[in-house]
Amino acid sequence: MAKAKDELSFEESLEKLEEIVKKLENGDIALDDAIEKFNEAMALAKSCDEKLKKAEKSLTKIVNDDGSLEDFEIENK
Repeated sequence: MAKAKDELSFEESLEKLEEIVKKLENGDIALDDAIEKFNEAMALAKSCDEKLKKAEKSLTKIVNDDGSLEDFEIENK
């Protein structure tokens, strides 16, 4: 049973996206199938983007001594 797009890891989503791109670039696919694969690829790309943004947001936090979190910002001088 295939995993839903939301259940795929970032790496699995990216791998599936790359497979779809190869199929579409090859050109040996019926138009209806190409449209279906394109829509699937767009959903995978959106999922990857959301996961990257979430990871970036969590990586820009600093844990204080009391365990609280605050945004990490670099001061430009």
